[in-house]
Amino acid sequence: MALEIAVQREADWAGDTDWDALAARAVEGALRRTAQASLITGPTSIEVSIRLTGDDEVRVLNAHYRGKDKPTNVLSFPMVQADLLETLANTDDGEVLLGDIVLAAGVCRAEAAERGVSMADHATHLIVHGTFHLLGYDHQGDAEAETMESLERETMAALGLHDPYRIDEDRG
Repeated sequence: MALEIAVQREADWAGDTDWDALAARAVEGALRRTAQASLITGPTSIEVSIRLTGDDEVRVLNAHYRGKDKPTNVLSFPMVQADLLETLANTDDGEVLLGDIVLAAGVCRAEAAERGVSMADHATHLIVHGTFHLLGYDHQGDAEAETMESLERETMAALGLHDPYRIDEDRG
């Protein structure tokens, strides 16, 4: 397989979840729904780095890179411009770091509880979301948001998980 997922996990992410398998499943699931699906088995070794850390580290990164001094659920740091994704097979060494995805444990745990899903399932959605950002998808405008949310819904359904954008009428 040409796709490699490197997971770094801090103590905040303890438990019996196999975070390596979860991350690989989420990234591969997202890739399969895009024009870049061939990256999964293509000749180029594609790496995605995932850091499962605490709110404090994510707050610092969010302040530094986005000017927002607060923790957020997920940050994505693409290493390849979206318009160059089709040319990845032409790299000199055959290895490409697609980018980094960083998740904050406290924010993820609180959002999972608020949504009534497990932390593992919510983390899966955040990694799917982050993967789409690495591929150049965004949600700044309505059309972009609809496209990205649709892809996230499709991916989560294919993984047998919840609709991350479902509005629960019972909870307001």
